[in-house]
Amino acid sequence: MIAAGIAWGIYSLRGKTASNPMGMTAGNFLRAVPFTLGLSLSMVSATSLTLAGCLYAVAAGAVTSGLGYTIWYTALKDLTATSAATVQLSVPVIAATGGILFLGENLTLRLVVPSSAILGGIALAILEKSPTEAT
Repeated sequence: MIAAGIAWGIYSLRGKTASNPMGMTAGNFLRAVPFTLGLSLSMVSATSLTLAGCLYAVAAGAVTSGLGYTIWYTALKDLTATSAATVQLSVPVIAATGGILFLGENLTLRLVVPSSAILGGIALAILEKSPTEAT
């Protein structure tokens, strides 16, 4: 998780300067192909491929993630690094909300309390004014 967090930070900082977010995202995906193919080939004996599974993988990976990363790169242009890092903390809440809306997951107190804490913390960080802005 530490490595993933560092990688996402680097990815976001690089994206801040992206003049063509969709092109940069497509390039990132293409650079990941050799690693993905190598890993897939190393696990081919423990894998069963189906057309539906392959289509879901393309939809979840290339389409959904690709569009999400493109939107993120586009939004980064208008955010400071601190704001981007703060807003990024909302992703688990957004994902859980998607699970409730689209997959029929249950809305539980165990989800509502931490989600409220996360969103409240984000609101505090975004709405807090520095002493020079308050005057």
